[in-house]
Amino acid sequence: MSRTTATVAASLPDHWEQLVTTALLGTDRRTPPGVAPGPQAPSDLLDAAAAATVRRRAGLCPARPAERLRPAPEDPRPPLPPAAARRLAALLADRPGASGGGRRGAAPDLMELLPQWLQAANARGYAAPPQALPALLDAARGRTDLRPAALRFAGPRALWLARLNPDWRFALRAAPGGGPSARGLRDPQGIRRLWQEGLFAERVTLLTALRSRDAAAARALLEETWATERAEDRLMFLDSLRAGLAPDDETFLERALADRSRNVRETAAELLSALPASALAARMAARAAACVAMDRTRDVPTIVVEAPHECDAAMERDGVVAKAPAGRGERSWWLGQLVEAAPLGTWPGRLGGRTPEEIVALPVADGWQGELHAAWCRAAVRQRDAAWSRALLGEPSAPEAGGPGAVSLAERARLLAALDAGERAAWVAGFIETHGLSEAFQLLGVCAVPWAPPLGRAVVDALNIARDAGSYPWSFSGVMGLAERCLDPSEASRLDALLAIPDEPEDAAPGAGSYWSEAFQRLVTTLRLRGAMLAELTPGEPAP
Repeated sequence: MSRTTATVAASLPDHWEQLVTTALLGTDRRTPPGVAPGPQAPSDLLDAAAAATVRRRAGLCPARPAERLRPAPEDPRPPLPPAAARRLAALLADRPGASGGGRRGAAPDLMELLPQWLQAANARGYAAPPQALPALLDAARGRTDLRPAALRFAGPRALWLARLNPDWRFALRAAPGGGPSARGLRDPQGIRRLWQEGLFAERVTLLTALRSRDAAAARALLEETWATERAEDRLMFLDSLRAGLAPDDETFLERALADRSRNVRETAAELLSALPASALAARMAARAAACVAMDRTRDVPTIVVEAPHECDAAMERDGVVAKAPAGRGERSWWLGQLVEAAPLGTWPGRLGGRTPEEIVALPVADGWQGELHAAWCRAAVRQRDAAWSRALLGEPSAPEAGGPGAVSLAERARLLAALDAGERAAWVAGFIETHGLSEAFQLLGVCAVPWAPPLGRAVVDALNIARDAGSYPWSFSGVMGLAERCLDPSEASRLDALLAIPDEPEDAAPGAGSYWSEAFQRLVTTLRLRGAMLAELTPGEPAP
């Protein structure tokens, strides 16, 4: 260090911030203390900064050593077979391309097969390869629909990784093991501390996990802080009671009917109406029964309806919304809510001991049939009543395509969910055979995978008919995509005859034949790939 530098360093206090400020403003506007103004000032400033840097580095105290990172936990599950591990790597490496109508080419969409692969791997209890965990977490981060299966397959090591990367922190909230462990759920103090101090997502996870293990304890925990929770949080917490809903929840839910939030009151009333023996269900049954009766004076027994003339305070407390939506009459609006919330067991006794099928077949006077049947539809969905769902759906070949109560495709899909998988598939197959595929997409979405043989045959036959008719092919791309994921892989060999480019009718869409050929080629290729995937996960079984 030069003599000038030493002099400056000795005379200039080590105020780093002052030096930085002077350097930014310039020595013409500010001169550091101990430095004479003039042409030498910039050089003196740099000398001072150099000396200060040395002092700062020399005076740096060593930091305390960080705690050594604990090794990742062991995953006790068996490893994947080598072929299945290679398949997983290929599925995770694939990037989703354009989707929707107009997807061309015969190559399968691998990312759309990943959910099924994960489901099959989880069913067999395999552990994820450690090297695949980062890609699995990235895939789950980008697609929320993948998270439950991906995180279950990824196992405890994924949670260990997620704590090290902020981009993967979602796994700590979403994974079954990201919340309290089974051991933690036995620690009352730990549960209470997490409930009182945890983030909202952690509290929801805790409540959900505890609810599945000890419903009464979860409800008691919620009751402790209920009065101090925010309205939006109360709504989410209340919704967690749907799992394991039981008569023991009635007292708490009755108190929630007086909540400050209308949304909370409505949710509490909905949950109570799903308990047929609850006091609210009895009150709604009495109100609904007073509005619906049997007129036996006519030539044909007929249901008559007298809708409510007012919505009183007691009805509002029980969840009836007084203000009707635009375009709806108030009385019909109130009637629908009463019938929807009344136990379906009310009606056979009220309407002459008839079965649900017989009740649905009765005429309804004065144009009230649509409103009454639609409310029964909502009740059947809420109460998951298979007998009423079956009656309201009617025969799949009916001209009204779903029965008098099924006012929309979405409503039919919800009614189908109350039936067992075999009956559901048979009903949708009959619907497709009569009405084709144009309205079947939502109905297919509620059917179990792989589709039962009658349903698979109905879908393939309808696609073949549409192809031979020269139908506009892109309108069937959604159903074709479902078929790729849902048809039984054993159907692949039966589809080989559909791979040729068909002769196009004169009125066919341009290029339709080529599109149909590519679509069926992609379908066959995907089915065979799915079969190979399952075989790889079950060594010793040949691919179908």
